[in-house]
Amino acid sequence: MAKDMTVSAILDSRVSTYSMLARLFRCELDAEYLAKLRRMRCPVNTGNADVDAGYKLLHSFLSHTWERTLEDASRDYLRVFIGSNTTGHAAAYPNESVHTSADRLIMQDARDEVLAVYRAAGLESSDLWKAGEDHIACELEYMQVMSERAAKACKAGDMATTATALMAQHHFLDDHLLGWIGFLADAMLEFAQTDLYRGLAHLTRGFLAEDKAFLDEVLAEELEVEAQLHGEGAPAAEGDEPAPAEDQVA
Repeated sequence: MAKDMTVSAILDSRVSTYSMLARLFRCELDAEYLAKLRRMRCPVNTGNADVDAGYKLLHSFLSHTWERTLEDASRDYLRVFIGSNTTGHAAAYPNESVHTSADRLIMQDARDEVLAVYRAAGLESSDLWKAGEDHIACELEYMQVMSERAAKACKAGDMATTATALMAQHHFLDDHLLGWIGFLADAMLEFAQTDLYRGLAHLTRGFLAEDKAFLDEVLAEELEVEAQLHGEGAPAAEGDEPAPAEDQVA
């Protein structure tokens, strides 16, 4: 891939978006992050229906805050992801294993697979991993870290390292996030009662689809070479990229 100012700007933007999505999934909204969100400008007419719906709902939520907004958001977070106050304790369970294993249990093959990817990337575990390495927040934070590496390398003119980091993300989207985000988003829309989590469902699903399209385009040459090396349609091994050990995925 060649260095391009438009690509460099998109790489920076990807870091911010992955960071925001991961934070909203990781834990309940607090006053500090609510204030940060209220300073954010929500894009309109991006061309992706899910992204547009997501930002519209998020803007609606942020435009109608009141003294009990944090309480409402906290209650909805528990309802959506844990099952508080729902019949049969059903919820939009935020772990990949639940959506991809036959028995719908946590800590299954998907967890082992993403853990191997994180370790191959030099990512150290943190106390927050108790929620499961295949938690949606963890997977999005992996994408955030790799986006940061790609953006940094691009600014330095190291396009080989940029491409390596982006290829790792391309495979992770194919092998993990895109395989279950649709199930999670549908479940979130079923259980959510606030525009915050309805918006998050749409925004995450739409952004991941758009990011995959971006990576398909920017990595077209690398993907063609990879297809020739591994056989048409055969995926490359995960976690090939070199990585420092100081980063963390929560």
